Amino acid sequence: MISYYTEGVEMPPIQQSEITAWVKAVAGTYDKRVGEIAYIFCSDEKILEVNRQYLQHDYYTDIITFDYCQGNRIAGDLFISLDTIRTNAEQFQAPYETELHRVIIHGILHLCGINDKGPGEREIMEAAENKALDLLTQMRAETTPSD
Repeated sequence: MISYYTEGVEMPPIQQSEITAWVKAVAGTYDKRVGEIAYIFCSDEKILEVNRQYLQHDYYTDIITFDYCQGNRIAGDLFISLDTIRTNAEQFQAPYETELHRVIIHGILHLCGINDKGPGEREIMEAAENKALDLLTQMRAETTPSD
């Protein structure tokens, strides 16, 4: 089950049923099943607090993923800073919605076993994010009624 929460921010403009279906589809491409996933959308200040308290990191980030996976069932808490997503979208000259979706799936890809800290891993993660974003576009095209 995938749940969506906010802490100190308004819920971002996402279609929760669409995101849930997309996350399940992406997980399935890695032979994973979705267990308990909680998205917690928050501010920069909240993500900094979480980063300091649990990871002993003193900096802002777009997402922190807490991994509770067991076997092929993914589970976790994903804290996402909407402030940092907005900043990143401006910096990368990308639409806010695209950057939001990229970060939403980034945490799921971590839970599926993809890392991005070691040599060459960032490129693997970016390719996986792009493939997942393409899948979302494809899923939307399949559900959009044609004239």
